[in-house]
Amino acid sequence: MITFKDLYSVLSAVVPLYVTMFLAYMSVKWWKIFTPEQCAGINRFVAIFAVPLLSFEVISRINPYKMDHLFIAADIVSKLLLLLLLFMWAKFTKRGSLDWAVTLFSLASLPNTLVMGIPLLKSMYGDDKEALMVQVVVLQCIIWYTLMLFLLEYRAARIQVYNEKNPISADIEGGGSEEATLQGNKVDNKGATDGSAEEDVAVHVIVTRPSNSKPSDSDPQALQNINKVAPDSKRFNPLATTTTATNATEEDGKELHLFVWRCGCCSAVGVNEEAVQASNKEGGNSTPKAKSKESDKAEFSMNGEMLRSILKMVWFRLVRNPNSYASLLGLGWALSSCRWGFKKPQIMENSVTILSNAGLGMAMFSLGLFMALQPRIIACGKRLAMYGMLVRFVAGPAIMSLASIVVGLRGSTLKVAIVQAALPQGIVPFVFAREYNLHPDVLSTA
Repeated sequence: MITFKDLYSVLSAVVPLYVTMFLAYMSVKWWKIFTPEQCAGINRFVAIFAVPLLSFEVISRINPYKMDHLFIAADIVSKLLLLLLLFMWAKFTKRGSLDWAVTLFSLASLPNTLVMGIPLLKSMYGDDKEALMVQVVVLQCIIWYTLMLFLLEYRAARIQVYNEKNPISADIEGGGSEEATLQGNKVDNKGATDGSAEEDVAVHVIVTRPSNSKPSDSDPQALQNINKVAPDSKRFNPLATTTTATNATEEDGKELHLFVWRCGCCSAVGVNEEAVQASNKEGGNSTPKAKSKESDKAEFSMNGEMLRSILKMVWFRLVRNPNSYASLLGLGWALSSCRWGFKKPQIMENSVTILSNAGLGMAMFSLGLFMALQPRIIACGKRLAMYGMLVRFVAGPAIMSLASIVVGLRGSTLKVAIVQAALPQGIVPFVFAREYNLHPDVLSTA
């Protein structure tokens, strides 16, 4: 039974993180202390400096020669099974995609073990279970965060190569427009739009022909709305987007629907040609079928040369990423120190600790800044939030239960495996998601 003392130890570990998050939220939402560019810079500091040093600090303190191999096997089997299911879904179904496979993997299998799991499960099942939680954290840092970085870099390189092979350009001529209604929507990779918000951030612009007035090139209200949609990107030019919208017209009494988006890994700003064609067809201006077929031929097709180019790009990016070295260095130090019994020099210990201690706090601070920049608290919407909770608290523990039973876990160790899989979402996956602009709204809500 959990006593009041145990409950207090859990709260003392968790509450300070949420105090940090709410301070960050208020500093942007109410006090206006930080700009969107500064918020993006803080998240980059966490991703490049704080998280690698935190990973090194945690890994270097373990004893790799005294680990529960059965418990580790259950954790690895559950995550490999989940990856297999997600990649099959992305490959063989119409609604599947690599982007959502990476996000769902983060949601289902990367819980907040370090901050919440260790004090909670230590209180529930005894002090000896703390070592199991540390082992889970070490596996996350060494294997699964590294795998996430590879998938995120692969996605970014794939989109960059695709944009180089198939540049998008749309020139729209005409007079001015009187009003531009901007709504935060999402556009998937095929250009279809829906309310479920699946891929890159987009701006839905409805342009109507003016009566006799000519608007200014920079509408403050339009700029404000665009900044709400994409507040943290230095590469997104709201002035250029507004100018594109205000220079597009159609015949009297008709509306032209444009979808202007920013890509998280490039600086190109384009117009969804399929959406424009559909709008023209509704207005009576039919588009030749030949143009539609040419657009279909431009779809992304992977070949050997392109794959080698993508993997080479991913390799060079991972080599420059400190997160790639932190886990290996931490594991190497743990193996060496436990084998020969030496400790870190005090200068090295203090240099690593001073930033690693700030890692979790700065990550939660970045989360609060991101939430404050969104137009609503539940940034991804209620529907996606509900799906996220089902994945986090039902699908993840269910797969972990299956894997644990298969490898032969029993007793309290089985309970620990299931409960730690049902913990709330980890903080580091959100930092990576925001850094690579892959569904940070979903992970921040989780």
